[in-house]
Order: sequence, then structure tokens, then C-alpha cells
Amino acid sequence: MSPESASATSAGPLGRVIAVANQKGGVGKTTTAVNLATALAACDKRVLVLDLDPQGNASTGFGIDRRYRSVGAYQVLTDGASITDAAVGTEVPGLSLVTSSVDLAGAEFELIDQDEREYRLRDALEKQPLPYDYILIDCPPSLGLLTLNALVAADAVLVPLQCEFYALEGLGHLLRTVERVKKSFNPDLTIQGIVLTMYDKRNNLSDLVASDVREHMGKLVYEAVIPRNVRVSEAPSHGKPVLIYDLKSPGSRAYLDLAREVLKQETEWVAA
Repeated sequence: MSPESASATSAGPLGRVIAVANQKGGVGKTTTAVNLATALAACDKRVLVLDLDPQGNASTGFGIDRRYRSVGAYQVLTDGASITDAAVGTEVPGLSLVTSSVDLAGAEFELIDQDEREYRLRDALEKQPLPYDYILIDCPPSLGLLTLNALVAADAVLVPLQCEFYALEGLGHLLRTVERVKKSFNPDLTIQGIVLTMYDKRNNLSDLVASDVREHMGKLVYEAVIPRNVRVSEAPSHGKPVLIYDLKSPGSRAYLDLAREVLKQETEWVAA
């Protein structure tokens, strides 16, 4: 599809910035970024998704043709393009996207000798008022300079965690990285929460992993669990979030539940 004009128009302060991150691939990271953003938009929030993965899967998941990705995350990080110029509309009302392209793979090498290279994304987000309540950053499945930029720019990290045997080991690596980023670059960075993904109720291992993660991480783990679901897997090939592709599917309901938990979190934090 071709991009529409950015869906939100009124200027406002920078919204809450959440990096969706896990250095392990195949855990449902992009799926979570795309569908949580869509669910937040369905809850009448103005949302921006920033696709920071050179694979561009989030951009594809919203149906943005590669022909319409001439200004995106690469230009924001390396050429000083503004978020406003890079943001394109999607078919989801209230949701805009900063696209990714293969050029982004070279950004880490181009920025390696630059001053303040870890702050490029943060500076871009703070350059001007942005009309979004939530900005979700889809990070690449690695802990390189792109992910570092996301963590430095973010208020919090949301961690998708696949219900598999090595889940906690990978989580430990990410949490240590978050602590290092807090000490060196972003002292206000927090863990937004951990969402269990690809849960298979027919598989005893899924129950064991879920129980183990909840035992170790407590209230950081969301109650909403994302099931292994055919409709969730099919949706990206149609260029649609699962909530648009099949609203009644178990995956859609799970992401709506997750969005409600995220919004409830915000309300509780403000009240505290």
C-alpha cells in the first residue's frame, strides 16, 4: 500500500517511548510491536511505531511497500531527517510508522566514529513536539548500536519472551544490558514488563516456562499471554496486524488484553 498522511495532526509533548527488545530472534518481538501498537490505537491512543530493524518486518507487517520507504529510520539516524518527515500513515486509525529499509544495516558502521552516536534517536525524538501518546520502537534481534540507540531514547523496555527452555537465560542477558545502559547512558530506563509469547496450551513446557518466569520476575510479567496462533502468523503476509486481519482470533484478543494492562500500568504509575 502507499503511505497516507500521518494519522495524528495535533502537536503535543513527547509520548511514552517503549523499546520492544530481545536480543534473541524468533520470540515474537516484531509481532508484539505491531499488534500492541494496533491495540493501543484501538484504545484511542495516538501511536507511532519506529521500525529500527534493518529487516523491515514491522514496515511489511503494516503493508508499507518498499517503494514508499525513501525516508525512514536510516535517514533519521544518519542524515538528520525529522521524525515528522519520516512518519507515514497506516490503515490503522491513529497509528503512524517510521519505516525501515536495508540501508539501516549500514547505519551502525556509518555512525561508529561519530560523536554522540548513542544519542542519535533520542535527539531526533526530542527535536520537536510529536503528536503521539505512545512511541514503540521495534528493535533488531541483537545488542548493537541500533538497539543501544533505542534503549537510550526509551522510557522503558518491553520484553517479549517465548515460552521455551532457554527463555530465562536470554532474559538475564537483556536485563544485564539494560542495567549497563542505565549506568552509562539513560538512568531513567525501566522495565515496562515481560510478555510471554508463543504459548501453546497443549505443550507442558509452555506451562513450566510460564510458571518459572513468573516465579523469578513476579509482577513484571503481564497476565496477558500471547498464544501460538495461526492467524497471528498469517497476518504479516497480508500486510496487516492481526487485529485488522482477524479481530476475533485468540491472538487479537490477547493483544487487546495486553494493551489494557499497559494502559492500566500507566494509570497506576501516575496515581502513585
